[in-house]
Amino acid sequence: MRLLVVVLALAACSGGSTQNHPIPGDKVGTITVEVLNASGRSGNARIGTRLLRHAGIDVVYFGNATESGLDSTRIIVRRGTTKVGERVRAALGQGRIEVELDSSKLLDVSVLLGADFATAGRPPLEFHP
Repeated sequence: MRLLVVVLALAACSGGSTQNHPIPGDKVGTITVEVLNASGRSGNARIGTRLLRHAGIDVVYFGNATESGLDSTRIIVRRGTTKVGERVRAALGQGRIEVELDSSKLLDVSVLLGADFATAGRPPLEFHP
C-alpha cells in the first residue's frame, strides 16, 4: 500500500506535460523599460506603456516620475547601446535619447514622458480596457 502511495505521489509531482513554460525576460532581444509620467498630465504613463507593449517592448513598471513639468520626452538608456533607445523612440514616435548607464536599475531603458507626449498627434490604438 505504501509503495502505491509513493508511486502515485511521484507521478502527480512529475507533471505529465512535456511543454516548456517560457521564462520572463529570457527572450533574446527583449527590451525592458520603465515608463514614468513627468508631464503632469494624468494617464500618459498608461498610454506610453500600451504603445510600447504594442511594439513588443516589455514594460516592467509604469507610474509617475518624482519630477513634474518636463517639457520634452527623455529616453534614458540604462543598459546597452543607443540602438535600444532608438527602438523605444520608434515605438513612441518621439523622444530625445540619452545614455546614462546604470546596471542597478535592472532594466534597459527609462522613459520620462514630457509635455510633448501629451500633445503629440497620434492615431488611436485599439486597446481593451
